[in-house]
Order: sequence, then structure tokens, then C-alpha cells
Amino acid sequence: MANTASAIKRVRQEAKRRARNHAVKSRMRTFIKYADSAIAAGDREAAEQAVRTAISEIDRAASKGVIHNNNASRNKSRLMLHLNDLAQ
Repeated sequence: MANTASAIKRVRQEAKRRARNHAVKSRMRTFIKYADSAIAAGDREAAEQAVRTAISEIDRAASKGVIHNNNASRNKSRLMLHLNDLAQ
């Protein structure tokens, strides 16, 4: 347990940040799942819109530092690969 006032404050700050980061990451994962299911359904228009939204969420998470930039790039690349496979 934290003993000093600064340590107690740090615990409070970390809890807030953890909750915020969890919300951003969870939202990102949800939109990735939406995009994957739209691609699996085979509807090109809906899949493009879902992928565009998912990429936006991925970029938002990366800009906030919730995920690493390389992680964001990898996720976006994989989404685009699946979307491009749908076109063929």
C-alpha cells in the first residue's frame, strides 16, 4: 500500500489512466471486429466503411499512446489485406 501522499496520488492517477486506456483499446477492438465481420459478410460497400472507421479508431489509439505505432500499422495493414482479398 502506498504510504506517502505522492504515492497515493500516483495510485489515483494510474487508476484513471488505466480506465481511460482500457476504454480506448476496447473501442478500437470493437471496431476492428465490426470491420472483420463486414468483410466476412462480403458486402464491399459496408466493409469499406467499417474498415475506414476501424482505421480511424486505430489511429486514435496510437495517437493517445495506448498502442504502439507499429502495432497500429500492423492492424491497419491486416485489415486492408482482408479488404483487398474481398475485391478479388
